[in-house]
Amino acid sequence: MSIFNKRNALVGFLTLKALEHGRSRRDLRAIKLVAFVALGLISAGLLAALAAVVLRRQRAIEEPEEGQRLEGFASADDEDLGALGAGLPEPGFAA
Repeated sequence: MSIFNKRNALVGFLTLKALEHGRSRRDLRAIKLVAFVALGLISAGLLAALAAVVLRRQRAIEEPEEGQRLEGFASADDEDLGALGAGLPEPGFAA
């Protein structure tokens, strides 16, 4: 009796195909994992950059630059100057 018959050939063929299919599935799974990790890292980097821009703008609004405003002096770009001097008499000689 020979071990090379149609049934053994079919079993061997199906076994090889199943192994190849399993290998390609594992490879595809690994590629997906790498792609998702890379996408996550890129997203985290973009989120960090966006947070840095927002913080920089917030600091710029809260603290004007040194050239724009000097401590104790009114500047021409102050918006409240008109409201402060409205309705008050001009300074004159004290009586």
